[in-house]
Amino acid sequence: MAISYKPKLKHTQFQDLTDQIRFLSSEGKIWLGEQRMLLMAVSAMGAFRREMVNSMGVARAKGFFLRLGYQSGLKDAELARKLRPHCEEIDIFLAGPQLHALKGMVNVIPVQVEINQETGDFYAEMQWIDSFEVEICQTELGKMDEPACWALLGYACAYTSSFMGREIIFRETSCRGCGDEKCLIVGKPAEQWDDAEEFARYFKADPIIEELYDLQSQVSSLRSSLEKQQGQYYGIGQSASYNKVCKMIDKAALGKVSVLLLGETGVGKEVIARSVHLRSERADGPFVAVNCAAIPPDLIESELFGVEKGAFTGANQSRPGRFERADKGTIFLDEVVELTPRAQASLLRVLQEGELERVGDNRTRSVNVRIIAATNESLAEAVEAGKFRADLYYRLNVFPVQIPPLRERLEDLPLLTEHFLRKFEAEYNKHTLGLSDKALELCLRYRWPGNIRELENVIERGVILTDNNETISQDALFAVFPNSEFQQASPQSSEIIDDTGQVVSGDSQQGGPAHWAESIINNNVSLDEVEETLMRRAMDQASQNVSEAARLLGLTRPALAYRLKKAGILQKN
Repeated sequence: MAISYKPKLKHTQFQDLTDQIRFLSSEGKIWLGEQRMLLMAVSAMGAFRREMVNSMGVARAKGFFLRLGYQSGLKDAELARKLRPHCEEIDIFLAGPQLHALKGMVNVIPVQVEINQETGDFYAEMQWIDSFEVEICQTELGKMDEPACWALLGYACAYTSSFMGREIIFRETSCRGCGDEKCLIVGKPAEQWDDAEEFARYFKADPIIEELYDLQSQVSSLRSSLEKQQGQYYGIGQSASYNKVCKMIDKAALGKVSVLLLGETGVGKEVIARSVHLRSERADGPFVAVNCAAIPPDLIESELFGVEKGAFTGANQSRPGRFERADKGTIFLDEVVELTPRAQASLLRVLQEGELERVGDNRTRSVNVRIIAATNESLAEAVEAGKFRADLYYRLNVFPVQIPPLRERLEDLPLLTEHFLRKFEAEYNKHTLGLSDKALELCLRYRWPGNIRELENVIERGVILTDNNETISQDALFAVFPNSEFQQASPQSSEIIDDTGQVVSGDSQQGGPAHWAESIINNNVSLDEVEETLMRRAMDQASQNVSEAARLLGLTRPALAYRLKKAGILQKN
């Protein structure tokens, strides 16, 4: 369909967008939907742009700002789809220009827009008035030799490409930044531009860092490779509490001492155990992990120490146990507190004498195994309760290491999240835009009783539920918000934008609808009267435009037209 626009976009036409803005000044945060926003002085951005041009040159600086705008456009396209799911396609598309105006970047006047998502046809002409990038040129850089609205252009390309589901390129045909009378842009499918490939290069990562720091990159790569060969890998984390654990493990790894890993379920004890093995002199030997809680009590001895043929019913052949398989290497005994008394006695002998006997055998076998044990329970309490041997406890407790839970190292959560995102995007062949800012905020307030294992499961759920090139929202992460597990933040009042563009207290706005609804009920106003009043008000705000009124009410045009005719409003107007 083709629609021509001449008047400026009215504020009432994007009230649904302004409703998404929340100012939490006491927390130092501004939200637009699930995106965290910034208020930045244009002069500061101007100084930054001048420095980028001076240090990188115009071509590279242009590519940088085009990519900067591109990322913003992708986020806003997603927001538009979520806010206007039942609107006509032109109303959804216009959310992009409206958001540009709402953010103070430029006032957009659509001159001509032709959209057909079914066929993929697209053509648009827009005029930009009071572009912030033109203002920067006038105050910081002077007149440019070519169009200067780079970030705005990148935004338009990304937003429209995401909206249409195909590559759309906008070009600035005239720009006040280079002396033209107006800023005009034209957008159409990439294949309709002769220089599409040349323009697309701006959106590829700039190789300047690689050119300038090639030697440093090689050195860093070699150092990283050497560290991996040495086994200096303890999982993911850079928090003080996690680094402290890594340093302790580093000291114990090179020796032969038994290590006891303590910590809650899901904190990554096996990752640490593997790191000890890789860092030790036994790195070339086997690493055998055993979950003692997963093996039935009557089979634990045969699994750990082996069995001879005929030792019991079903033992049809002799086979080595986990300890023999781990000879000259490391064995990791997870949930060691679950060992039976007989298995504990056999384990103590291995620790003291370095030898074992298979079940049903009378021959002693020597083994050279380093033992790393782990438990999420207190072994000291198990000793007092008579559940665990005291002499074995003292043998295992030579070098205890307490691994902190995730809630005590939340600064590592973004790194862990990024790691799991890459893992599951590859596994499910998807590409997401990562967690929304609000989803990450939610994760940072959650107490994570299941620790890193729970985080991994949550991220996997988010990747599964999120479509390609979409942001993972907080609703995609948690099916039900377990409020008891969220760290309680002090109640904060938020500020919002009212219909006049003023910042007002969100508390007063929240109280308004409840009072309005209460008044309706108390005054015996019928539902039909309420519906008719809302429709008349929407039609007045939309200047009697049915499509616009439908958008304001969250209805499709046919649905509103039917209600208007039924109420007799459409004929009267």
